[in-house]
Amino acid sequence: MRRKSQWAALVTVARMFDAPYGSWTSPISIEMLTSASVRLGTPAVDGNDLYWTEARADQGGRVSLWRLAPHQARTELTPAPFYVRSRVHEYGGGEYAVRDGVVVVSSFDDGRVYLLSDDAPPRPLTPCGADMRYADLRVHPTRNLVLAVREDHSSHGEPVNTIVALDLNGPNHDGGRVLCQGADFYSTPELAPDGRLAWVEWNHPDMPWDATRLRVAKLTGSAPTEAGLAAEPDTVAGGDAESAVQPRWTPSGTLAFLSDRTGWWNFYTFSDRGIRSVHEAEAEFCEPQWTLGAQPYAVVDDDHLICTWSRNGASSTGLLTLSTGELKPIPAGSGTTALAANHHLAAAVVTFEDRPVALSKLELSNWTWTEVRRSSEIAVEKNLVSVARPVSWSGTDGPVYGWFYPPTNPDCTAPNGSLPPLITYSHGGPTSFSPATFDLDVQYWTSRGFAVLDVNYGGSAGYGRAYRQRLNGNWGIVDVEDCAHGARAMGEQGLADPDRLTIQGGSAGGYTTLRALTSTDVFAAGISLYGVGDLESLAQDTHKFESRYLDGLVGPYPEAAEIYRDRSPVHHVDNLNAPILLLQGSEDKVVPPNQAEAMAAAARSKGLPVALIVFPGEGHGFRRAENIRASIEAQLYFLGRVFGFTPADELPAIPIENLPT
Repeated sequence: MRRKSQWAALVTVARMFDAPYGSWTSPISIEMLTSASVRLGTPAVDGNDLYWTEARADQGGRVSLWRLAPHQARTELTPAPFYVRSRVHEYGGGEYAVRDGVVVVSSFDDGRVYLLSDDAPPRPLTPCGADMRYADLRVHPTRNLVLAVREDHSSHGEPVNTIVALDLNGPNHDGGRVLCQGADFYSTPELAPDGRLAWVEWNHPDMPWDATRLRVAKLTGSAPTEAGLAAEPDTVAGGDAESAVQPRWTPSGTLAFLSDRTGWWNFYTFSDRGIRSVHEAEAEFCEPQWTLGAQPYAVVDDDHLICTWSRNGASSTGLLTLSTGELKPIPAGSGTTALAANHHLAAAVVTFEDRPVALSKLELSNWTWTEVRRSSEIAVEKNLVSVARPVSWSGTDGPVYGWFYPPTNPDCTAPNGSLPPLITYSHGGPTSFSPATFDLDVQYWTSRGFAVLDVNYGGSAGYGRAYRQRLNGNWGIVDVEDCAHGARAMGEQGLADPDRLTIQGGSAGGYTTLRALTSTDVFAAGISLYGVGDLESLAQDTHKFESRYLDGLVGPYPEAAEIYRDRSPVHHVDNLNAPILLLQGSEDKVVPPNQAEAMAAAARSKGLPVALIVFPGEGHGFRRAENIRASIEAQLYFLGRVFGFTPADELPAIPIENLPT
């Protein structure tokens, strides 16, 4: 009996080691992707106290504010059901602010701004039911002042964006005193010690990475209810072809900011001596401003900033000396995504290539990092981690960049002579980018025997303004060609099975996915998560922030209506010859559900394999753990059916119409 058991165990091990790509047994479960993880963000340093936000998929995506004080355990300041989030521009950001122990937050449930106290319930500072949203908060206790970007939805037509002053003592029945108005959009209201207010504004049809104006004016009034601007604001930087963003005041009143006037978002300062370039480099020191409250750098003192930058897609962190322009690297994982600091302490959300994100603090006296919080306590063995490899290939407009993740699992091998199926990621935005950081979603696939190609197609950030502008007027062309050429290149190099190439993306990446399936013959399957199928519908039915975004990507609407129709996948389903999985939220305001429904109907009428799953209550992106689970399970089941392998996981079947049995 003993020998028979040993032989059975050896047979089991042999089977475990020899399995087709895609059917590998993996210890990385969906539970590891959801219930045990948090999304860490928005650190703030106040004296010796550290603040940050946490979002949990197992609580429906609820975001909460936390604090760590010296010699104390971390404390949740906004226990359930309080939800810290803003919906200004729909994407929100800058949902809380703290200074001298005074904390204000924006509530997702009612849109109001609240003052937090350790010994009392949150006290509202803005009126109930006013159809007002607040973001990019700044609190100034000595002035009893809260600055905010306000979005007013109380009237018909587009909401009205302004910068307002709120009285910290309340009740602000009018929703705040308007300081800046007239532009279509505002961000980053920063107040100097001497009372000068700096902010960024822009107008349709530009996005904040296209053209902005950085403006400064003196703030008057002895109370928030009397606040105003002393005179017509001065325009410090920006213009028709310049993105000037992220202003910050130093303690002595010098204004630091970022501008891409040279083709790269680099640092400049503004003072009574004018504008001065601090450090010129072919590197990006910030990302596109999709959300408010971004933290690409922080002021340490009058002469130093701690900052992050991207060069050729790879991120770094360092200390910048304003007077000399010297940039001293600071080792910090593979990079940082958000920074906060004062004169002795810094904090950052730190990324790594082989483990999950962590929130860490940095003692500036000895440059020592201390980990405060991990996004996941689950450890993945290093030999199971697929580490990103930089790859590039030739595109129509020059070199294209991406990250390749090979299938990696020490306990599994594929049959000799076989190649892995490839999932080509087309990121959202499309003015965004994919970093080379550890992502359990990617590891889920690579540990099951898939290869992953994450494409930073033309139009992506991180490679300069000219690379971003490759997509101008060419959305649905350049991005599609770059993804198709990249996938084909991986096949030609023997890194992936050229007959099992998949493209997958969410939002704008979903559009690239659908467009690739209707304009190329490279991909054998596609997965679209809340992707755009009809550009005309998107131009006619989306929120204010993106309502003119397509002017630059496609052309002015309705003048360019024919181009919109020509590039809409739903009108070219006759060119489609690959199965499609469509995943959609029922409450999506960015890409409404009718987009996915129209695409599914078109594929159905042609008799093509198609599966459509609509998740009730979800918006633009899935936040609830049960829906994230169902989405991932559906993708693996779908690929197993269309590529002819049996996943090792036990998966619920999904209905795939028109798929031969």
